[in-house]
Amino acid sequence: MDKGNVWKFGDNIDTDAIIPGRYLTINDPKELAKHVFEGARPEFAQNVAKGDIIAAGRNFGCGSSREHAPLALKGAGIYCIIAKSFARIFFRNAINIGLPVLECKEAERISEGDALKVDFKKGIIENETKKEKYQVVSMPEFILKIMESGGLIEYTKARL
Repeated sequence: MDKGNVWKFGDNIDTDAIIPGRYLTINDPKELAKHVFEGARPEFAQNVAKGDIIAAGRNFGCGSSREHAPLALKGAGIYCIIAKSFARIFFRNAINIGLPVLECKEAERISEGDALKVDFKKGIIENETKKEKYQVVSMPEFILKIMESGGLIEYTKARL
């Protein structure tokens, strides 16, 4: 079980808000991280810390199918993203690069700055700030192994 502090976002956060299109020529996660949420929350890239967590509402990652969005968040050190729901392509892209994404019906109960502990195997989020626990939508074991491996490429290499 790992712990991180929360950055809170609302519904329908699209990939253009996560990483503006003008940076799509960059493929280095650390370079992309310098521009993450540049227009939506200019302070984010300067203040995010390794191990921080994003909590959001519905349809996180909607918009284009760009892999740069989860890559920028992973490069910024985001430990995981918890949302009420995810855009399907963002969800899959995040898993492919090893960025944990968790669907939680109670994501709106999580506030900016809350300290969370996340147990992927048990599917439990502990909000230490509010002394609450939330259940997440469980994922198949092979998806958990892909995320633990750091992404689909690393998972596949380990199996060869």
